[in-house]
Amino acid sequence: QVHLVESGGGLAQAGGSLRLSCAASGRAVGIFDMNWFRQAPGKEREFVAAINRSGGETHYADSVKGRFTLSRDNAKNTVYLQMNNLKPEDAGVYYCAADWGSWGTAHSPSGMDYWGTGTPVTVSS
Repeated sequence: QVHLVESGGGLAQAGGSLRLSCAASGRAVGIFDMNWFRQAPGKEREFVAAINRSGGETHYADSVKGRFTLSRDNAKNTVYLQMNNLKPEDAGVYYCAADWGSWGTAHSPSGMDYWGTGTPVTVSS
């Protein structure tokens, strides 16, 4: 069992930055590919970014490429999502998710094994 706790959400102005963290406990986060998803009110949960076990490879949704950076510190059992140049459409609840399966290009919510409870992000225009 893995327990994931997100933090770092809050209110930012458009063009501003936030850094989200996802701390894992229960098992070493280094055995999972780690993902971030977000969900805006009335919308489906969507993929944001993923990082493989070693941290050597990342995937991003087209909507956040060049603005968001995902990194991990396996020694600290923590994953970080640096979000720069935030836009109002980035608002939503951000969820951290751990994937036990094989690394690939598909990152679906249904493929995740463990989820955090989310941290809200609000972006004012």
